[in-house]
Amino acid sequence: MTLYNHCIYYVYMAKTIINIKTEREVKENAQKLARDLGLSLSDVLNASLRNFVRSREVYFSDIPQMTPEFERFVGIVEKDLKKKKNLSPAFDSAEKAIEYIDSL
Repeated sequence: MTLYNHCIYYVYMAKTIINIKTEREVKENAQKLARDLGLSLSDVLNASLRNFVRSREVYFSDIPQMTPEFERFVGIVEKDLKKKKNLSPAFDSAEKAIEYIDSL
């Protein structure tokens, strides 16, 4: 009879809970994106926290960046401006602007 002695090592890291407040839509969109990537939102947040600890930096910018959707929209508007298409006249008052809109 042969006896085998097996040693199994578990690396266990105690977990803790962090509560954050965010808008429902932000949370839901982040969860969906994480799920699409095969991750949980917890995985995404943990990766972000680990990166913060490792690099000791957080990047914030007040320089506005357009989304691809908004860039496409601006492109359409710029084309319309060049063609003088979909333009309204200038108005001297709000009342005249409302009259113009009502006439459309």
